[in-house]
Amino acid sequence: MDRLCLLKVFVNNPKKFFPAAMGAGEWHTGGVVAVLAVVEAVRVIGGGIAGAEAAWQCAHAGVPVVLSEMRPVRKSPAHHTDHLGELVCSNSFGAMATDRAPGLLKEELRRLGSLVIAVADTHAVPAGGALAVDRAVYTRDLSERVANHPLIALRREEVTAIPEAGIVIFATGPLTSEPLAASLQALTGLEYLSFFDAASPIVEGESLDTDKVFLASRYDRGEAAYYNCPMNEAQYRAFWEALVAAEQAELKEFEHEERKYFEACLPVEELARRGFETLRYGPLKPVGLTDPRTGRWPFACVQLRQEDKAGRLWNLVGFQTNLKWGEQKRVFQMIPGLESAEFVRLGVMHRNTFLCSPHLLAPTLQFHTHPRLLACGQITGTEGYTAAVTGGWLAGTNAARLAQGRKPLVLPPETMAGALVGYVSHGDPKTFQPMPPNFALLPEIAPRIRHKQQRYWAYRDRALAAIDTFGRTHGLSAAPALARAN
Repeated sequence: MDRLCLLKVFVNNPKKFFPAAMGAGEWHTGGVVAVLAVVEAVRVIGGGIAGAEAAWQCAHAGVPVVLSEMRPVRKSPAHHTDHLGELVCSNSFGAMATDRAPGLLKEELRRLGSLVIAVADTHAVPAGGALAVDRAVYTRDLSERVANHPLIALRREEVTAIPEAGIVIFATGPLTSEPLAASLQALTGLEYLSFFDAASPIVEGESLDTDKVFLASRYDRGEAAYYNCPMNEAQYRAFWEALVAAEQAELKEFEHEERKYFEACLPVEELARRGFETLRYGPLKPVGLTDPRTGRWPFACVQLRQEDKAGRLWNLVGFQTNLKWGEQKRVFQMIPGLESAEFVRLGVMHRNTFLCSPHLLAPTLQFHTHPRLLACGQITGTEGYTAAVTGGWLAGTNAARLAQGRKPLVLPPETMAGALVGYVSHGDPKTFQPMPPNFALLPEIAPRIRHKQQRYWAYRDRALAAIDTFGRTHGLSAAPALARAN
């Protein structure tokens, strides 16, 4: 924020800077000089839901913000409006119930005073057990509230390089423009930035049928590291026929143009269409895997690789896919041992710029090597609207604290918000892929609760208690965000 703009903000709203220290008529022109000397503006690049949340939290903390959004100066291939926080895909933020991971995350954000979730609650439409919004009204309201905040200067401009000085929040999302992505590459290194998201489904380990799957590594080399789902010829044929006939998701126009980039990591259904035997010589090859029930190699075999250190998440190896989500569940649950599998993430294959965050980010969302640069939203490797809001809340809060000379915050690991940021900052860099909120990210409760529903209730109760304690400890307001917006 330039000094003239900052001066205007101060004259109109002096208590926004030092509300506890200022009385009516206490400050005069000389006070402006002091403010200009000690208040550092934060730069937020990107006006999606993460950027809007980050800007709001930073400004609410009394720190001026410059929020840069490239639309309409430069159009995005996926957006349809110029509004901040536009919901590009669905109008749903996911489950409302707090014994579901997305619902718990939303409740944590409510208690932290999230603006985006408060606006979404205000403009909710009937959607069963989900929080869905009137998309047009929601985005218009959110845009107006952010743009009208006295400490936020909204600039419609394309930022083509990361600023070299100042505190910056990088919130450009999965469709980061080419010049800015190049600037980020130069800063982080080429190997730490991915341009296409080809991710296989992930299932909860405890939902596998252990009577049908077995632990082994190929040719028994090393430890038994994979769950193996053996198929006989009839099972394989039924699975193959269902896979080649399953309905794919429609690619957006810009993804059609760039489909050649997917050739190195083909969707499993595309491999299947190349012939009945193709999968048996690819991701479903059975060689070196002896089924302990038969003493022989199976006709085909699906392997699941451990996704987390605790062994609670398992990735279907080689199953990157562009099938519709309902089709994925229907077809992949035909795999022996996966009939009742619970999917915490379904496969995706689309253009998506994201960081190898475990290499780059601290749990405060600061870059290790550039602590005055923070990142939030989908570019950090989270999936879903609510997860993006979480990153925006933390990045905005911590950027304000940096500007005020205060120590950045780390969210409690027992909370869904903290567990998600923990995955982003401490996941395995070799297998890192975007992740939505799910209970398998949380530390287990000891002694372990075997009944799943009771376990989820216990996770919820522990998380909400932790977020309340966190808020009280750090003086975070639990008042509804909309009350503060007026």
